[in-house]
Amino acid sequence: MQLTNKHWGSVANKDVQLFTLKNSHGTKVSVTNYGCIVTSIETLDRQDKSADVVLGYESLEKYLDGHPFFGAIAGRYANRIKDGKYVLDGQTFQLETNEAPTGQHLHGGCKGFDKYVWDHAIEETATGIFIHFSRVSPDGESGYGGTVNVVNTIGLDEHNQVHFNFRATTDKATVINLVNHSYYNLAGHDSGSVNDHQLTLFADFYTPVDQQSIPTGEICLVKGGLDFTSATVIADNKTKLSEAGYDHNYILHHRHKEGDYALVAELYDPSTGRVMSVLTTQPAVQFYNGFKLSNKPWFARNGYKYEACSGLCLETQHYPDSPNQPHFPSTRLNSGEVFEEKTIHRFTLR
Repeated sequence: MQLTNKHWGSVANKDVQLFTLKNSHGTKVSVTNYGCIVTSIETLDRQDKSADVVLGYESLEKYLDGHPFFGAIAGRYANRIKDGKYVLDGQTFQLETNEAPTGQHLHGGCKGFDKYVWDHAIEETATGIFIHFSRVSPDGESGYGGTVNVVNTIGLDEHNQVHFNFRATTDKATVINLVNHSYYNLAGHDSGSVNDHQLTLFADFYTPVDQQSIPTGEICLVKGGLDFTSATVIADNKTKLSEAGYDHNYILHHRHKEGDYALVAELYDPSTGRVMSVLTTQPAVQFYNGFKLSNKPWFARNGYKYEACSGLCLETQHYPDSPNQPHFPSTRLNSGEVFEEKTIHRFTLR
């Protein structure tokens, strides 16, 4: 295992670093302490050719100019909260309604966890390197209650596994939902659409949403274009959809256990042979196929322009709007408790 880092700029007079982790199999992960953004994941294909399989930029300045959460942490609450409002112990908390098309609270607000410079500590083991990013989110930040200490660990091991671990504590009751928001294209970030990828989601149910993208509270069986219970070409399923694209919360059944984790998704690109298996402790995954990427011009590394469906997200997390849906798994974190969730993205070949 190798680790290099370099000065990548500064934000609010804080030093921004870019770390690159590399294992003996040629897999490389680059991540910065600004927003815990994974800027690059390079892996080999069946012809031993390397490509970057996540969407992103080559400079800090481009991220500072704005982006649709390419590779970043989303929090304090990832996904949506209805009308930006929740109630805990009789107290109402009003958050920003920062998602313009829906009028809902999204991914922690206008300045969520993705827009801060995080402290960091490096852990090197015999089989992997892990970077522990940490920060304190003060009481009232973005409207949330409670001072929260957060650690987001991102690592690479010799088994071609990229680790995303979250740990948090609070001094008083709050809500929390954290996720890494990388967009993947296993043919390479600049190779066009992911429509030809094959996807398997180990989920029998999903949570339908209203016109503002907020769960109705129903739990429904996947069927038709939403059914990925066996490997399915994304383009084939899309023809069965009445809506524009995928931005759906799938409920994971956790039948295929590997220690603390469950195998919950597999993504396969037939053109390169790359496979990405997703293992997690989280109860759900938000599958977003990037169909909104054409809404703005996003120019990536080497000037490549991302269009709709240039990459997809498999965001392991809790359900959207859980603070307002008491029958959903709770996202409440109390003083004295520890929030801890872990996800692995494992890269293999077929």
